[in-house]
Amino acid sequence: MRPSQRMRDLGVVQQGAVILTEAARAFDLPAELDEAERVVDELFAAMDRIGQAHPFAKGMGLAAPQIGISRAAAVVQPPGGAPSIVLLNPRITDGCDETDEHYEGCLSFFDVRGLVPRPVKITVETATRTGETVTTEYERGLARLVHHEIDHLAGLLYTVRMRTGVDPIPVGQYRQTGQAWAYGQS
Repeated sequence: MRPSQRMRDLGVVQQGAVILTEAARAFDLPAELDEAERVVDELFAAMDRIGQAHPFAKGMGLAAPQIGISRAAAVVQPPGGAPSIVLLNPRITDGCDETDEHYEGCLSFFDVRGLVPRPVKITVETATRTGETVTTEYERGLARLVHHEIDHLAGLLYTVRMRTGVDPIPVGQYRQTGQAWAYGQS
């Protein structure tokens, strides 16, 4: 079975669906707290199903539009069993000038991997369940995961971030499965 078909069977919306190209609607918190919690619960349930079907050495993320919900929520599971990150109404407010390029995969078109340049460090504002704003800095692989999911909430797939003339490669040619992204020491 092709990887994209497996993800479709697990409830992940696939490339070509309009919902993946539209900006997700923000939550009005705390007024929509129940709805936000319902969406986050659905994201965690989907991540659990997906994680049982496929290992993710680099961590994993899932945005609400990928499970058919056009709301501004995403969940990121860092590598190594660190606590999950819940992103409600996230917005990147800053990114460092230093970038690096690593292959990324996307559950919405899991048959390929793409070489994507991203900032090594980003600053993100998110809403808490009570509607307050929290600012967090993410670095390296975690910055990459968070940035990827925030892009989904803006209706962007990683292919728009790839350099001109660089195309995704079939997953069968990708040789870094099961390995963490490599970053130099800072």
